Amino acid sequence: MPLVKRVNFRGDVLGDFELSDEIFGAPVHAYAMHQVVVAHLANLRVGTHNTKNRGDVRGGGRKPWRQKHTGRARAGSTRSPIWVGGGVAHGPHPRDYHQKVNRKVRRIALKSALTLKAQENSMVVVDSFALDAPRTKSMISFLDRIGAAKKPLFLIHEHIHPVVKSASNIQGAMVLNVDSVNVYDILNHSYLIATPEAIKHLEEVFGG
Repeated sequence: MPLVKRVNFRGDVLGDFELSDEIFGAPVHAYAMHQVVVAHLANLRVGTHNTKNRGDVRGGGRKPWRQKHTGRARAGSTRSPIWVGGGVAHGPHPRDYHQKVNRKVRRIALKSALTLKAQENSMVVVDSFALDAPRTKSMISFLDRIGAAKKPLFLIHEHIHPVVKSASNIQGAMVLNVDSVNVYDILNHSYLIATPEAIKHLEEVFGG
């Protein structure tokens, strides 16, 4: 059974926290994680880009000069793609970048990402955040004590306003509700800091 450190907000180690083998000790499928991350980034694209081809650009109706005996190359329109101010050849047009990934593959990828964090000792469980008001200085001090100052991801089970506001001023830090957990954010952050309730929720939802 995988074990990670259990700490308080002062950074003191209280002991080990047992994790579910099914969620945090699963086989690591690199291909599934890659597929889910690529789909995640593709689905973030709006796809509203658009360019004008030669038929969409205003003007160019008259032939610039006669066909022969001018010493210049033949030209039929000033809106040709080779002209300055002309249309764009083979430019992007609105399209849908959405990629579908099966639910089973998403679950495998999520378990793989969580298992990686546990295996790499890049995960810790914090009993509670002793913050009655937003305090960025206290949050930075906590991260320094547990060695998670670079790109930490806070996984919480409910909206904790002081935590959200305290982490918002820390570069690279992110606070994520456990209901919104995803493979990309787990892999994109160097350290995972979760509450016991968030871990329990993961095990209830993705276990079995």
